[in-house]
Amino acid sequence: MNALFRVALSGDFKKPDGSPTFPDFDVSPLFDAPGIEVVYLDPTPVIRADQIEDIDVLILLVPQFNAKSIHPNGRLAAVARFGVGYDSVDVDACTKADIALVITPDGVRRPVAVSILTLILALTGKLMIKDQLTREGPDGFNRRGQHMGIGLVGKTLGSIGIGNIGAEMFRVCKPLDMRFIAHDPFADAAIAAELGIELVGLEDVFRQADILTVNCPFTPQTKYLVNAERLALMKKTAFLINTARGPIVDQAALTNVLQERKIAGAGLDVFEVEPPVANDPILKLDNVILTPHALCWTDQCFAGNGLADVRATLDLQKGLVPRGIVNRAVVDSAGFKAKLKEYANRFT
Repeated sequence: MNALFRVALSGDFKKPDGSPTFPDFDVSPLFDAPGIEVVYLDPTPVIRADQIEDIDVLILLVPQFNAKSIHPNGRLAAVARFGVGYDSVDVDACTKADIALVITPDGVRRPVAVSILTLILALTGKLMIKDQLTREGPDGFNRRGQHMGIGLVGKTLGSIGIGNIGAEMFRVCKPLDMRFIAHDPFADAAIAAELGIELVGLEDVFRQADILTVNCPFTPQTKYLVNAERLALMKKTAFLINTARGPIVDQAALTNVLQERKIAGAGLDVFEVEPPVANDPILKLDNVILTPHALCWTDQCFAGNGLADVRATLDLQKGLVPRGIVNRAVVDSAGFKAKLKEYANRFT
């Protein structure tokens, strides 16, 4: 086996001119670490098995990683996603091949929570329309009284999910003096109690929330969790915010309720199809704020994601189990343990 611990970054981490796509991702600790060699793969929408034949860890941005991406030699020990979404990775295939799937919850927790708060304030403060009124000059100023904002004290903030990001959203919103409710079948009751969150049924969170946020992962079970029937339960004055994954929401159904003004509005950072097609009717609506799956993209977010992936990689090289493993069953597999033992023997 190659004496070096080889780390590959998916090709989209570099621009065509060779410069880094995201300079805030500091890769230097990997280049400086003894025994590690870092390479960039050629850009491709799906990682090919031949690209990772001699790779120990793959740090993955946008490309998909599926069963055909796995080289039969069994060398790859981990796929480290740059972020927390992992719908682009075949988790079962990774587990069967003794490959850990690692994500970066520490890097995105606060940035995504802040992006949700941004949409809450923009929607209830009527930010977009007030910006437009201002640009119209005196005529716009004369109509400002027609677009009164909505105060948040005593209003109900609801969440579908109170995991890593959902819980942080409630922490960030604590000073707003809102009532907190959430639905999460896997909720940590202690965290809910600590944050003052009332756990309610799925239909109840739709019925009661003045602002309903989506903070659950996208899985086959959560596809279209927000559908026409549940949207019909929402208050006419309520807002929906989705910064998680587009297909959790039936976008056609949401477009319909927005067109018919059956809810007050929505804030979307994610879409069922990304990017949305140019003639997507949701792009024409004035009661929805849209951002290109990038509202949480800040220098701190990308530095944090990068740091988490770097730490996970360095831990693996030392034969340690890294933080943020999604497929926890792999930790106890004989094949994964053998990889860690071999790394420990070589590099510690």
